[in-house]
Amino acid sequence: MIEEQFLPEVSVIVPIYNGDRDLPELSERLEKQTYPDEKVEYLLVDNNSRDRTAEILENIVRKNNNFHHLTQNKIQSSYAARNLGIRQAKNDILVFTDADCRPQPNWLSEIVRPFIKPEVGIVVGEIVALPGKSLLEKYAERNQLMSQKFLLEHSFLPYGQTANIAIRKQAFIEAGLFRPYLTTGGDADICWRIQKEGKWQLEFAPNAIIEHRHRSTFKNFRSQFRRYGSSNHYLHELHGVDLMRELTTKEVIYRLSRWLLKELPRDSLKAIARKASLVDLISTPIDLIGFQARTTGQKESKLPEAAKTIEWL
Repeated sequence: MIEEQFLPEVSVIVPIYNGDRDLPELSERLEKQTYPDEKVEYLLVDNNSRDRTAEILENIVRKNNNFHHLTQNKIQSSYAARNLGIRQAKNDILVFTDADCRPQPNWLSEIVRPFIKPEVGIVVGEIVALPGKSLLEKYAERNQLMSQKFLLEHSFLPYGQTANIAIRKQAFIEAGLFRPYLTTGGDADICWRIQKEGKWQLEFAPNAIIEHRHRSTFKNFRSQFRRYGSSNHYLHELHGVDLMRELTTKEVIYRLSRWLLKELPRDSLKAIARKASLVDLISTPIDLIGFQARTTGQKESKLPEAAKTIEWL
């Protein structure tokens, strides 16, 4: 349980775009949080959805006094939607997640805990995979594709994804809000800007767990990794971080040859003995698909001038 003497009021901000599939379960998970209801406001920001999101949000708000429906339809960007939530938030500790995430019951209690130290400005929670049936979902789960622990080891500065992060409002006042016209990479950008201020520390809360649904089709999987590549390029322009090395034809030939001649025969025998799965058998080709998509995204991206804009409270 969270210490009784430290139960600050919290604002949870969720940007939503076409979320009618996810909102019922998300709202149910938020309602089941162990954190005191009277200490939390949930700001659900509709970012110009074209489905039944607005209707579902109105139903949620009618049933829950601490849920609020906001609308950001001027800028199509999850970061602009988060900025609206920040501006409307009543509280100093701002917690972020996304519509396709599933917070565990003690999520809020755990992610708030490190803020008892006044020097902590950012707290990063952990992200784990929702159980999936498709090959790509199982691949993502096995490789912990969205685990925050890898981002905490970034060679430039640690950061966390906005799917599971909490930030003091004062840190936004000092470093600025999210870049509203940035389409990807805004989570790293805001964490790095806040830490560059020199005052605020970032902490990891491994027990503040969000479950996340992974991509189940190769089209969405490639799109995800192209976006990662774009993020790399944008952050290179904004912060001067090193670009990721590119996948070369030579490496593709080498890795596929190694897979066909060594890994596939070895793992096939393991599969026969029930010591390996289909994911093990084709992990290398999936790795290369993701690597190639990320390389393409990095090479083809160009940071729009508007994306350099920072909004301020």
